[in-house]
Amino acid sequence: MRARRSASLFESFNHAAEGVVHALRTQRNLWVHFTIAGAVLVAAVGFGATKLELAVLLLAITFVLVAELVNTAVEAAVDVASTAFDPMAKLAKDIAAGAVLVAALNAVAVGYLVFSGEVAARSSRFLTRLSDAPAELTLVALALTVLLVIAVKAYTGRGTPLRGGLPSGHAAVAFACWMAVTLVLDDSSHRFLVSSVTFIMAVLVAQTRVETGVHSASEVASGALLGALTTLLLFQVFG
Repeated sequence: MRARRSASLFESFNHAAEGVVHALRTQRNLWVHFTIAGAVLVAAVGFGATKLELAVLLLAITFVLVAELVNTAVEAAVDVASTAFDPMAKLAKDIAAGAVLVAALNAVAVGYLVFSGEVAARSSRFLTRLSDAPAELTLVALALTVLLVIAVKAYTGRGTPLRGGLPSGHAAVAFACWMAVTLVLDDSSHRFLVSSVTFIMAVLVAQTRVETGVHSASEVASGALLGALTTLLLFQVFG
């Protein structure tokens, strides 16, 4: 009897592990969450987070991962149960996805509360050395970014100025705006907060281009680098 219970317990753990592995293999969002979780934990150790801060971070990370796993399970169950479009099936999926969104927003808030002080202090010293530039350069930087995007697309012959191709124009402009806002607000006490929000918005813009299938991840990444580095270079040269 004891051997049977031990085997049953082992099988339960094995099935649970198989479920996590399957979700990792099939769900790209779960891979993203795992990658971000690893980076956050490494950063927490690097910044010397306290035991309490680590505990809160682990709870927030676990909340996100559990919500994503439950969302995956709900989607699979709904797909099996419904063979045609059903408004209630869609609602179930939307609610499960909403749980992931709530968990992710909570994790972002926790991460900001844990890291904001230390990161703001370090980035403030770094950004102070980077910039002393007028806001007028922002318009020039954005215009130059758009021109470079069009030029690269014309050279590669891929996509149109406003859709598709290498690099992503939307990502380039979004990250150019993020870099410009970060550099212009050099003397503002709210620079870190505004820069963080702008960066998140730029990432969301880039993600939508990939999610809609307009651009690949490499096209979005190249656009982000082009926009950010072009703006930084202009501020360094003419600031």
